[in-house]
Amino acid sequence: MGARRDVATLLQRVRAFLLGREHTLAVRFEDGLADRTQPPPEVPGGPAHLLAANYYHKRDPRREVQPPIDVQQQLLADKAGAQTEKLPTPGSVYRWD
Repeated sequence: MGARRDVATLLQRVRAFLLGREHTLAVRFEDGLADRTQPPPEVPGGPAHLLAANYYHKRDPRREVQPPIDVQQQLLADKAGAQTEKLPTPGSVYRWD
């Protein structure tokens, strides 16, 4: 394989200094690609992998959406003894950096 196309060595060092890391070339070279002789992946079948009896209206997740509930109203109704099922409550909060 021939040499990779890139800028001069001095400019590579200046670029690495200014970036604070080594630059990854966007051009793809043959030695940087994966081999084409890889085995095919073994993906488990899902609910839509069958050809027969695979109706879209049965697996459409948009049909499972329900209107939102008011948790405060549900808690008040639960205290009154009108409902005994467990209500959804907010989970733990993830603090972003």
